[in-house]
Amino acid sequence: MGTKVTAGATMSLDGYIAGPGESGFDELFQWYGNGEVEVPSASPRVPGLRLCAASAELVGPEWRATGALLVGRYLYDMTNAWDGRHPMDVPVVVLTHQRPADRPTDDENFAFVTDGIGAAVAKAKELAGDRNVGVNGGQMARQCLEAGLLDEIGVDLVPVVLGGGKTLFGDLAAPVRFDGPTVTVQGNGVTHLRYRVRS
Repeated sequence: MGTKVTAGATMSLDGYIAGPGESGFDELFQWYGNGEVEVPSASPRVPGLRLCAASAELVGPEWRATGALLVGRYLYDMTNAWDGRHPMDVPVVVLTHQRPADRPTDDENFAFVTDGIGAAVAKAKELAGDRNVGVNGGQMARQCLEAGLLDEIGVDLVPVVLGGGKTLFGDLAAPVRFDGPTVTVQGNGVTHLRYRVRS
């Protein structure tokens, strides 16, 4: 089986991956630190995780199977490029209208694509090799889904209501159906759900 393109996010019960004005992250990501299994971070800016055993048993192999990430320029800027290296320790492809002035060339940490979602996914697959490509939720996930480039989605559902904000796929042009859940795992303060995009 070839490289899979997957999108995923932690989501509130009312369907948001971020609250209004990029709020709600403390509520959404409590499960990142409520367990006993340590997951190290490759970023000097982002601390490692402490997951419960059930979450670590699912998420750990998923992360190890990921060879590259695809994100938008907004997230790249918002995180300050994770201070140089993504916490998952894989290269990141950034889809953007214009390359950042401080990065005139690609390197082992970041590649920049300016000619659309198809080219961005192709670059991420190239960098991932025989591993999978992880796609950031929001606009990147929506563009991949609408272009027929997405294979699977993961939802990490947490028991909080945010009341508004950003959804996993933004404003989709039409309804899309999925098969599954193919995986259901109950973690500590989170339910992990996995679905396949229906072909």
